[in-house]
Amino acid sequence: MTHARAVATSLLLTLICRAPLALAAAPAATAAPDAQQLIRALQIRVADQPVRTRPGWRSPKLILLSSDVWSHREAFQKVAPEVRFVEWNASTAARDLGAADAAIDICAPKVLEQAPQLQWVQSLWAGVERCVHEKVVQDRHLLVTNMQRVAGPSMAEHVLAMMLALSRQLPYFLSEQQHARWADTAAMPELSDLNGKTVLIVGLGGIGTEVAQRARAFGMRVIATRASDRNGPDYVSYVGLPEELPTLAVDADYIVNCAPLTAQTTGIFNKAFFALLKPSAYFISVGRGQSTVTTDLIEALQSHRIAGAGLDVTDPEPLPADSPLWHLPHVVITPHISAVTPLAEEVRWTLLLDNLRRYVAGEPMLSVVDISKGY
Repeated sequence: MTHARAVATSLLLTLICRAPLALAAAPAATAAPDAQQLIRALQIRVADQPVRTRPGWRSPKLILLSSDVWSHREAFQKVAPEVRFVEWNASTAARDLGAADAAIDICAPKVLEQAPQLQWVQSLWAGVERCVHEKVVQDRHLLVTNMQRVAGPSMAEHVLAMMLALSRQLPYFLSEQQHARWADTAAMPELSDLNGKTVLIVGLGGIGTEVAQRARAFGMRVIATRASDRNGPDYVSYVGLPEELPTLAVDADYIVNCAPLTAQTTGIFNKAFFALLKPSAYFISVGRGQSTVTTDLIEALQSHRIAGAGLDVTDPEPLPADSPLWHLPHVVITPHISAVTPLAEEVRWTLLLDNLRRYVAGEPMLSVVDISKGY
């Protein structure tokens, strides 16, 4: 890591640390953040029990890597020198699949079915809805770990960027810029402030909490829903349960989808939901595209039932070229990239390598997925 990158990383880490202890333990400007700092700063969940107590665990001898992470095999090998790492592709030997103890960035049915000894699947992302629905995962009660909270700070900044772009009518002004026109103040759309507005965060998990923190810094009133309980940080005025979503949505100026995709959240942003909103409300989505009924969102935008939308996720993905969403005013679309930043990537790899170290040593794992809940 270069000196400049290390300095930037250290400063960004300090910004996301909440607890005084984490701040006190921040490294010198020239040092990269370590796993323990990140676990504290991002409030990463650590399992109560060591993984060695799980039935079927053994110190792994062979771990499969996806082609996307194969280039990092030297880093994996340094953490686990006794493990043989094998790239999974079309030519991977059946004997290697049969001997695999774990898989990183792989949860394909054809791999799981041919890997009877496999005990652990590590995802590189927070969303694992496809993996946990695999019959093999459920029947064999495989250990699945993900990257909850890792990209929370980066995704939260993306949400605020979309909110600011919409409130300040940046799509309009960018269009005027492309035509070299100085916008006519009498004809331009009305600008608005975030200060004093109410934002409803649907899914007050790792990402939602980071959004809440930043929204509050802009002077917004923050309300939220979460499936687990009504607890939330001091900067969230009210935390409701999922069934309170319709009631809370009525007064919201911005609605931010940060929810994981489950049977309960699929299609919750539909025609009935959009009918509840203020005509001045904006809908922001960074959770999962399938939480939104796309035709209902398009109708709400076309009929001016809502003021606009910021979408980093859509259904389907990629969004088809003939989708009306591309051409609607007051809509900002990005191609599912809110978590793709240098900081998020560095944090992801630091915690991934630490989870590998933990599994090999039989220690408590990070970010264990509850298969029954799907996250």
